[in-house]
Amino acid sequence: METSVNCPFCHLTLPPSQLESRHANSHFDEDDGVAEKDEQLARDLELAQQLSIPPPSSTFTLQENNTMDEKISCLISLQYRSSFYHVKFPGGLISLLSNCFELDADTNTTVLLSGYVDHFQSLASEDAGWGCGWRNIQMLSSHLLSHRHDASELLFGGSGFVPDIPFLQRWLEIAWEKGFDALGSHHFNNSVYGSKHWIGTTECAAIFRSFGLRARIVDFGPKELQSFFLSVPGTSLNPPVVTANASDKRKAFQVYGPMDRYLVGRNTDVSQLDSIVNDQSQSSTNYVAGGSDHSMATRFPRKKEGHQVLLDWVWNYFSEESLTTSVQNRHVVITNRVPLYFQHDGHSRTIVGIQFRRQQNGVPQYNLLILDPAHRTVALERSLRENAGWKKLIKRGAHTLKKPQYQLCYIDPGIAIGEEMEQLKKIDSVFIEF
Repeated sequence: METSVNCPFCHLTLPPSQLESRHANSHFDEDDGVAEKDEQLARDLELAQQLSIPPPSSTFTLQENNTMDEKISCLISLQYRSSFYHVKFPGGLISLLSNCFELDADTNTTVLLSGYVDHFQSLASEDAGWGCGWRNIQMLSSHLLSHRHDASELLFGGSGFVPDIPFLQRWLEIAWEKGFDALGSHHFNNSVYGSKHWIGTTECAAIFRSFGLRARIVDFGPKELQSFFLSVPGTSLNPPVVTANASDKRKAFQVYGPMDRYLVGRNTDVSQLDSIVNDQSQSSTNYVAGGSDHSMATRFPRKKEGHQVLLDWVWNYFSEESLTTSVQNRHVVITNRVPLYFQHDGHSRTIVGIQFRRQQNGVPQYNLLILDPAHRTVALERSLRENAGWKKLIKRGAHTLKKPQYQLCYIDPGIAIGEEMEQLKKIDSVFIEF
């Protein structure tokens, strides 16, 4: 039985699910007003969200003796959507960001963006300091639900919305019970519900893979640290934790399409590439992203200086897919690519695009375009609307990449079935040397 709570605006007593899903949001259907009003509305929504979430121990319990189908059915019926600040602009933050770049007169710039993404910010009294990984999963989920009908039918039981963190934690436990990422499950003792454990790319991949999505992981770092990848988990990239499991998690490498072949080309002798591709072509579960079967091995030089390899990879990721024509005015393009889960020691963010600029000396300059769960959504919206101050919140150049190790989780098109689903249960990664 749900515990009733009072609406912080009109003081009406309601069940938490109604307060969160309908009633509280109804107070925000008025006109935007001035920025100060938006700030207050965002704070009020944060309070409403805090009030609408029962403590984990009182939410629901999945009984150990229940079948998997019963557990999933229970989770689908009890989960509720996560509250967040809705940007009142057609196309949301991505459209606002696109508009800002369109106003830039620099014709030497090309900007590639993902489509619609909702920004989920960490809340000071709920998940600040530990919830960034969950918030990034929510951001990727919002994009998938908006752009991919095949994914929306499967994600979170076909609910059509992004669940709150406690329910995402339950979905991760379901993924573990199905056999996805057994090593990660063991590390967490098979339980994360109600905890404040940090999560990272492996947990992100496990959740999405459990629904049949082709989530994959790429590690970036110096050669001498290669043995510490793939990190498990919390993505603190802590060698004492990682060492024992790294070789087991990384030994099975698959080539599925141009993106993976590009990665192989950077870390494998070209003479070995054909044999790897041929071996994979004999499997009926192979997938070629974008319908292309050409090798990416020679598109970029083998060695790049420092973190430039990461920027090259991100540019290649967003530019490889065929581009939509919905936004292609001059130098801003909305692509078909899913945003990237971007992890480093201590924090994770979501990459929603990349900016390329040809400098006067001919050297290309890249800026990652990032949504950070630590930022307030209302501040992001205001800076983009006013076209002032947004660059320091969203743009990140090569000089900002100061960590020795990074991880990305990306999602390829299509849905895995049959034997491919079994292959996806083992979480491994591709290592790219800085």
